[in-house]
Amino acid sequence: MHLAESGEMYLETIYLLSQRNEYVISRDLADEMHFSKPSISRAVGLLKDNGYLTVDGNGHLYLTESGLSIATKIYERHTILTKLFVMLGVDEKVAVEDACKIEHDISDETFEAIKRHLAEHTDALHPDASHQE
Repeated sequence: MHLAESGEMYLETIYLLSQRNEYVISRDLADEMHFSKPSISRAVGLLKDNGYLTVDGNGHLYLTESGLSIATKIYERHTILTKLFVMLGVDEKVAVEDACKIEHDISDETFEAIKRHLAEHTDALHPDASHQE
C-alpha cells in the first residue's frame, strides 16, 4: 500500500517523539503536529489498520517494522535535504520547510544521487537531531 504524505508525516513525527520521550501517546502527536485530537485519532486508527503502528493498553503508540522503516527513510531525507539547502546558502528555517515539502516526493534515484554527490564532496551526510520538524 502506498502511504500518502500525511501518513508519512505522522510516522516521522511519532519516530521523532519516540527519540525524545519514553513513550508516545496521541496527545503528544496532537500537540506536536497542531492537529485536533479527533484528527489524530482517525489517523492513528488508519495507520494501525494498515500495519504501520500498534497501540498498547495504555494508549502508547509504537511503530511496527514497516512504520519504522518509512519513518527513518523520511527523516533521513529531511535531514540530508536540509543540510544540502543550508550548504547552498538557503536560510535554515526556509531549508527545513523546503526539505519537509520535498522529502515526500523526491524519487529514490534522485535522493541516492544527492547522497552520493554529498558523500564525494563533503562530510554533510552524518544526520543529527538538530533539524527536527
